[in-house]
Amino acid sequence: MDPARFTRVDATTWRVEPSGPMRVPAIIYADEQLIRDMDEKVCEQAVNVATLPGIVQASYAMPDAHWGYGFPIGGVAAFDADAGGVVSAGGVGFDISCGVRTMLTGLTVSHITPVQKALAESLFRQIPAGVGSTGAITLDTDEMNAMLSGGARWAVERGWGETRDLERIEESGCMQGARPDYVSDRAKERQRREMGTLGSGNHYLEVQAVAEIFDATVARVFGLAENDVVVTIHCGSRGLGHQIGSEFLREMVAAAKDARIELPDRELACAPINSEVGQRYLGAMRAAINCALANREILGHYARRVFAHFFPDCDLKLLFDVSHNTCKVEPHVIDGKQRYLFVHRKGATRAFGPGHPSLPAELRDVGQPVLIGGSMGTGSYVLVGTASSEEKAFSSACHGAGRALSRHAALKQWSGRKIVDDLAGQGIIIRSPSLRGVAEEAPGAYKDVGAVVAAAEHAGLARRVARLRPLICIKG
Repeated sequence: MDPARFTRVDATTWRVEPSGPMRVPAIIYADEQLIRDMDEKVCEQAVNVATLPGIVQASYAMPDAHWGYGFPIGGVAAFDADAGGVVSAGGVGFDISCGVRTMLTGLTVSHITPVQKALAESLFRQIPAGVGSTGAITLDTDEMNAMLSGGARWAVERGWGETRDLERIEESGCMQGARPDYVSDRAKERQRREMGTLGSGNHYLEVQAVAEIFDATVARVFGLAENDVVVTIHCGSRGLGHQIGSEFLREMVAAAKDARIELPDRELACAPINSEVGQRYLGAMRAAINCALANREILGHYARRVFAHFFPDCDLKLLFDVSHNTCKVEPHVIDGKQRYLFVHRKGATRAFGPGHPSLPAELRDVGQPVLIGGSMGTGSYVLVGTASSEEKAFSSACHGAGRALSRHAALKQWSGRKIVDDLAGQGIIIRSPSLRGVAEEAPGAYKDVGAVVAAAEHAGLARRVARLRPLICIKG
């Protein structure tokens, strides 16, 4: 992307001034190299989002932004229902509530090294992964509706998790306002046997070591020290979320037309928040959030079970669990006044700063953990929300490395077998049901996660706490 298209505000802030149908500016947070490497579509999509009714302040794109459906992946936008604001399924994403949880093991690298291969094999056998993967849990109609209403709380009540986890999960593990009755039978059927599964794409379970500490004070609060071992899980609402997204996008094309909303791109299909379609989507989307929260809780339970076999005294404690494909109603201060806004984060992580009332008491003084997944084999980061993030982008940050190449392009350049062998030579064990899937997720197909995180920190979106290096990756 040509930086000349933007007004450069500072080293990591680029702005497109409102023109034509734009109601607000479009702002991209990235350093110059990241901007140059971004697809032209990122700017086009960020500008298109800025034309939607009821948008507040600006249309934002995070440092890991890349071309998505309607909204860029890494896009953030907030809408005011009282000002004719809209909700867009494309602004949430197809994998609703896809997110990350990180668990502390209390172990160090020296504990893992002697059993690394056996631990990898056991995790691979116990964690269902891959396209269409199904697990041991089958939900009937009543249990499906209970799960969609209860989220991680439902999983804990059924014995697939621990009560102490709930305070470390966004929304305390249960998204209020979920309406299982707004979720189609087809979506529910797709999810009937998919609870406790990773799925495919960029989803994973990784055993990671803390390689570097950037903020010792916050790291101590988070329970992180060099050479500590953690488990990180990245997945979402599986087939149910995808089905809800697909169905409502079709409905929203007609809803936008009925509301006389001029769309610069059909993929920006949306509905007024206060419309019948808008309210049904919100109810179904919140049910899908609960599905993802329950799914990650179950996967965390499975990880605990495997670790207990190898380390009977091991106690996996949840650091945090946060989603990055959601639309949430949140209070934000705009022009000195608090307003309740519908904040879309698509491939962007909530990053509340110190003192935020929704955070657990143990974390409130320092801020929310922000969990950033890297590409396979390159490492990940733990960040913390900052006070400045509120004014920068509604307390939002990046969510990962962000793709630099499409999956199709990655397949042309890399062999899954060679990637597995090369990473094994670096001490990283990869287990996946699909070598094609490994090639699609090649480390070189992603942006430099270190550069993305540095840009987010420089922009004031979040602050680095620790870098994690992978030891084992169970890949979908």
